[in-house]
Amino acid sequence: MMPWSSLPLLLKQDTAEPEVILARFTRNHAKHPVYLALAELGRAVKTVFLCRYLHDERVRQEIQEGLNVVENWNSANDFIFYAKNGDLTASRVALQEISMLCLHLLQISLVYINTLLIQEVLSDPQWMQQMGVDELRALTPLIYSHVNPYGIFA
Repeated sequence: MMPWSSLPLLLKQDTAEPEVILARFTRNHAKHPVYLALAELGRAVKTVFLCRYLHDERVRQEIQEGLNVVENWNSANDFIFYAKNGDLTASRVALQEISMLCLHLLQISLVYINTLLIQEVLSDPQWMQQMGVDELRALTPLIYSHVNPYGIFA
């Protein structure tokens, strides 16, 4: 059994999963003072974040840019993993894991090939001169409009 006094150390050293720590507090449906304090701390951290988010336009833009990257990644996943609407239909976990590993392999291959193609284009000084700071910042190897998912080549 884990002593209550060791919990702050576990949190600070990041040696225990938060779910394990919270499960320890809520095992008997008791509201332990440390649990209540952690819950209140979580609400305070969330409030500070929301205040920063509402006050600082740059924070909002940064979060939106991150969301755009994630949405682009999810869109590419949907494009690559298109069979059966992208659902994992296998009932066995091992087959689902193989499907996900195949998806990751395709993702990595797509990004690698696109990186090589982009490097080849940007090695031309004429193209590089046309690239401004915003264009370079927006450049991503996660593009797939040039890919035919059905494997048919002319």
